[in-house]
Amino acid sequence: MLPPDTIFAPATGYGRTAVAIVRISGPQAGPTLAALIRAKLPPARRLSLRTLHEPTTGELLDHALVAWLPGPATATGEDMAELHVHGGPAVRAAILRSLGALPGLEPAQPGAFTRRAFLNGRMDLTAVEGLADLIDAETEAQRRQAIRQLDGALGQAVETWRETLLDVLAGTEAALDFSDEGDVDDDVLTEAGRVTASRVRDAIQAALADGRRGERLRDGFTVVLAGAPNAGKSTLLNALARRDVAIVSEIPGTTRDAIEVRCDLGGLPVLLVDTAGLRDSTDAIEAEGVARSRRRIDQADLVLWLCEPGGDAPPPLSVPALVVATKGDLSESVSDNALTISALTGAGLGTLLAEIERIAATSLGSGDALVTRERQRLALESCRDHLDRVATDGARLPAELVAEDIRLAIRALGEVAGRVGVEDMLDRLFSSFCIGK
Repeated sequence: MLPPDTIFAPATGYGRTAVAIVRISGPQAGPTLAALIRAKLPPARRLSLRTLHEPTTGELLDHALVAWLPGPATATGEDMAELHVHGGPAVRAAILRSLGALPGLEPAQPGAFTRRAFLNGRMDLTAVEGLADLIDAETEAQRRQAIRQLDGALGQAVETWRETLLDVLAGTEAALDFSDEGDVDDDVLTEAGRVTASRVRDAIQAALADGRRGERLRDGFTVVLAGAPNAGKSTLLNALARRDVAIVSEIPGTTRDAIEVRCDLGGLPVLLVDTAGLRDSTDAIEAEGVARSRRRIDQADLVLWLCEPGGDAPPPLSVPALVVATKGDLSESVSDNALTISALTGAGLGTLLAEIERIAATSLGSGDALVTRERQRLALESCRDHLDRVATDGARLPAELVAEDIRLAIRALGEVAGRVGVEDMLDRLFSSFCIGK
């Protein structure tokens, strides 16, 4: 059930701005706007110049553009009003204070507007997640992926699959209900359902077979700098970050814990991780650092194995690796199987960054993945497995079991869109939003 209270919040950031927007949503949005302008409501869905007054004292608050947006064709599905006021902190504070003093109004919590949009059917859960990702997007590729989700790339596909399976379920249940009627052929319905289920299953499998590009793009492409002590890992990290983020010393084993730096590389989110040098050590702290390094290497998308020219090749790794010969300014030798750089002079750094960008782009794609969260993937995998049984064993299974598998497949698609089974994660998701969203 929707909360009865009307909520309000600034929809623009805090600080001094030319214009600030305050949004109001709920059953009291219209009466509140009328009280502020001390007149009847302006024409719907048009910006109108009005004078705002404190409702109880009549004090002049500001000259503003206001919009009256009657529901349900609004962002939240409720009656809404917007106040486009001057962006000084005192003006905004006076208006918010006046709104807070009115009965039936309360300040919006983070995600409250989006929660109402979801509960009123204006957005499905995949669009909500896309909006959250858009707010958090740091790179161009992340922005593109978030926009696609917000615009319904996955949600529309899921709804199409769901409607198709509902038709299959209707036919299967008709065969069950009227199996004793002569004009209903159970075999024909089962065959048609199996063929359609197979098509939907194949479409879902194609969406899942993306190398987890969507999730990896959200989290960032992880590049771990690894190698023996004093191989130049911290020096390279500082050079790539263009600031001193790691301590550089001639003393081996200086780096004990992983140091992370996020960067935007060609529009792709890349996480650079400096790790402790790999060697056997009797120092308990350094040994723990080495153990953590090995764990980060196993979790990496790419390992930069750093060594001096002619140094040791990397040990067998479970992830892709790029051999980088460091300290090229101190040696004239060139490794045939390594990319030679000098972090001090900058030689080879451009080539190294270009190679990292190429590998990251191949791995992450351009933001065109349908699946962007583990929650979505698990639900789609469940749907695919149920449909696989229908497609492969439907001819041998009793019609009742076929119908049950189709029902469970439809339910799994409902979990993707937020129709069922997501109550336990809604609070966590909406609390990640900004106030006013």
